[in-house]
Amino acid sequence: MFPGSHDKLVEQNVELDKTQVQRMNNEFELVQSEMANDLVPVDQTDALKIADNLLDTRRYCRPWTRDFLHDFSQAFYETFHAPLQVNSLVRTADQQAWLRRHNRFAAPATGDTASTHLAGVAVDLSRRGLSNTQYQWIRGYLQPLQAKGMVDPIEERQPVLHIVVFEKYSGKEPQPRSNSEASEATELDLLGFGGSQP
Repeated sequence: MFPGSHDKLVEQNVELDKTQVQRMNNEFELVQSEMANDLVPVDQTDALKIADNLLDTRRYCRPWTRDFLHDFSQAFYETFHAPLQVNSLVRTADQQAWLRRHNRFAAPATGDTASTHLAGVAVDLSRRGLSNTQYQWIRGYLQPLQAKGMVDPIEERQPVLHIVVFEKYSGKEPQPRSNSEASEATELDLLGFGGSQP
């Protein structure tokens, strides 16, 4: 129902470029964005679990993506009394390049089909353990939001649902912003990556 394609990845990146949403190239930019609250933490709740192997520094996303996760998981929990699980949130380009070397399904770290995880707008939800009824409910929840251009879900070959959340979900008109952040590379060891692709 939510197929992925080269064109879809291009369209998602074009949409992000329109509002100049910064991609995280390295650890330095990631920490800067977290300190500036451009990326906000995602906390576990009764309605939303986070995969154990997702590092604390990767449990961040854009504010509107967190708003979507809160609304989505809460509605699911109220219906089924069970939580959804997040497998992946923000990534750096360094991390994505490593992932691509080890997973042939991973999106590239650069170019017109670069992974939307680099912008902090994407979330991977685990499909493991979901009943058919639960998954049909999820599809029904996402379809109206997709029709309004607020989210763009992709059902991946792996058992995850990759969802890109656009800034219009917040109800505000996205405004182009300047991109003056420094981009110095760091030499941190990138171990323990959790999650999936693109």
